Amino acid sequence: MKRFLLFCLLSGRALAQETYCNPMDIDYRYGFEQINDGASYRSGADPVIVPHNGSYYMFVTISGGWWKSTDLKHWSFVKPSMWPFEDMCAPAAISAPLHPGEPNSLLLFQSTFESRPILKVTDPDHGGLEFYNRWLPRMKGAEGPWDPSLFRDPKSDRWFMYFGSSNTFPLYGIELDPDKNLTYKGAPQGLLKLHPEDHGWERFGQDHSSDITPFTEGAWMNEHNGKYYLQYGAPGTEYNVYSTGTYVGDGPMGPFRYAPYNPVAYRPGGLATGIGHGNTFADLNGDWWMTGTCWIGLNWGMERRLVLAPAGFDADGQLHADTRFGDWPHTLSRSGESFTGWMLLSRGKPVVASSCSADREHAPAAAVDENLRTYWLAGNNQAGETLTVDLQAMCEVRAVQVDYADHQSGIWKHDDSVYTQFKLWGSQDGQSWSVLSDLTDSGGEPRRDRACAYQQLKSPARVRFVRYEHGYTAGPHLALADLRVFGRAPGEAPARPSAVEARRDADPRNCQVSWKAVPGARGYNVRWGLSQDKLYQTYQVWSEAGTRLNIRALNRGVGYSFAVEAFNESGVSPLSPPVSIL
Repeated sequence: MKRFLLFCLLSGRALAQETYCNPMDIDYRYGFEQINDGASYRSGADPVIVPHNGSYYMFVTISGGWWKSTDLKHWSFVKPSMWPFEDMCAPAAISAPLHPGEPNSLLLFQSTFESRPILKVTDPDHGGLEFYNRWLPRMKGAEGPWDPSLFRDPKSDRWFMYFGSSNTFPLYGIELDPDKNLTYKGAPQGLLKLHPEDHGWERFGQDHSSDITPFTEGAWMNEHNGKYYLQYGAPGTEYNVYSTGTYVGDGPMGPFRYAPYNPVAYRPGGLATGIGHGNTFADLNGDWWMTGTCWIGLNWGMERRLVLAPAGFDADGQLHADTRFGDWPHTLSRSGESFTGWMLLSRGKPVVASSCSADREHAPAAAVDENLRTYWLAGNNQAGETLTVDLQAMCEVRAVQVDYADHQSGIWKHDDSVYTQFKLWGSQDGQSWSVLSDLTDSGGEPRRDRACAYQQLKSPARVRFVRYEHGYTAGPHLALADLRVFGRAPGEAPARPSAVEARRDADPRNCQVSWKAVPGARGYNVRWGLSQDKLYQTYQVWSEAGTRLNIRALNRGVGYSFAVEAFNESGVSPLSPPVSIL
C-alpha cells in the first residue's frame, strides 16, 4: 500500500503535464472513398506535421484540408479557401525559405501521376492558398510523383523531391530548381528498393507471413549532423507490421547505405498497430518526433488512423522511434521518460451495457478487448446509453480513451452534423457516481468529431467503476471499439522475467524468443536492438499468448540483443538481463 500511495503522489506531478494517447485524437474525416457494399468510415493516413511560424500544421490523405495545433495535442481543422482539384492523397508539405535570406514559405503538393501545381499556403490558420507554380509537369522516366516529399538541403540550399509507391519500381529522387518555381532539374534517379530476402521486416503480410512482393512508399528526408536519412514505409499499410526504415547517405542524392538497425519505427503488437508512412520532425523545442499510419481495416483494408511517437538520433547517429507502450498515455514534455507509467486497467474486465444489438458478435465485451476491429453495438443510438466497466479494484484513474467504430454509418460527407459527445462517470461502489469528464454542451466543450477521444482527467480519481454515458454521434448506430481506462491498480509490479533465450532460425531473418512465465503479469514487452544499450524495438504481447514469440523482422548478417519486461495493472518489471545472438 505504501508503494501505491507513493505512486499516487509521484504521478500527480505527471498529471500536471499534457499527455496524449495513440491513435491521435483528431476529427478524422469521412471522405469520398466509398465501398460498393455501402460502407463508409472515418480514416486518416500518411501524416506530415510541419512546424511553421510558431505552430504545427498537419496534412493527411483525403481530408479536405489540414489541421493546426500549438501543442501537438489539440488540433483544429482548417478548411482551405480553394481546393482546385480532387482531394489530396499522401500530400507533401514543407516550411522553408524559397531562397536564402527569405522567410519560410509553407508549400503543399499532392500525390499524382499527372501534371499538378505546387501550392503556397499563404494563410495556414484560415485556409489561404495560392498557386506557387501552375503545373509541375508529368514525371518522365519514372512512375509518379506519387507519395512525394519535398526537401530543402540546409547545407547547400538545393531543393529535392523524393517519391514512389510500388512493389515494382524503386523510390526516386530528383532535384528541383528554385529559380524556376521548383520545376524539375535533370532526371529522376532510383535510390532504393526493398530486399525482403535480406530484411525480414520488409516481408509482406500479417507478421511478415506473406510471399506477396512488398510495397515501398512514403519517402521522407532529414539531414542531421551532415548525414542524410532517406526514410520509407514498408511492407504494406494494411497489416500490423507497417513500419518505417531508412537509408543513410553523405548527400541528398546519396549514394545511400541501408541502416542495419532497421526498421527505425516498428509497432506490430497492441491496439494501434503499425507506424509506417509518416514524417520525422523537430518540434518547437528541438525535440524529435515521428508520425505514422496505423491499421484498422474494419470496413476496408485501407481504413486507418494516425500515430505520433517520440523519436531521435542517438550519439552514434542512429535514428529511432520509441514505440514501447506506444498506444498508452505519454507526456508531450521530453524532459524525461515520455511514458507516463499509467497502466491499462480496463482490458478484459466485466462490462455492462444499457442495451445491445441482436448481433452477439458485437457484445459489450468487445469494447474492452484492445482490438479496433471488434466493437460493442448499442441497441439504439440515443442519448443516455451507457457502457460500464468494473475495474475489480479501487484504482487511481488518470485518463480514458473512447474509440468509436463506424458500423453501417451511411455518412459520405463530413459536415457540422458530424460530432461526438459523451460524459464519463466514476464510482467507488457502483451506486453513487461523479462526473470525471463532460464532453457535452453542458461541459462547455466545443462540438467536434472525436473518433479516438482521449481525456486526461483534471485530477486523479479513486474509483472502481468507470461509465461511458452517450450524448451524440452522427449516423444511425452507436458503436464503441474500445473504452480504455488508464491509471494504476493497487499492488506490486511483476517480477523481472527470467530464463530468456533467443535462437535464430535456419532463416536468419527469424528469431524465437522465449522466457519463463511471470506470476501476475498481464503482458510482456519483448525488446531488441543492435546492442544491449540500443533496445529500440518492441513487440507487445498479452500473457495469454504464452511466453514464446517468433520475431520475423531481423536483418540477415546483423547481430542482436534481446530482453523482456513484464507488466500488469500496477506497473512494469525491471528489464531482464539481455541475451545476444549473432
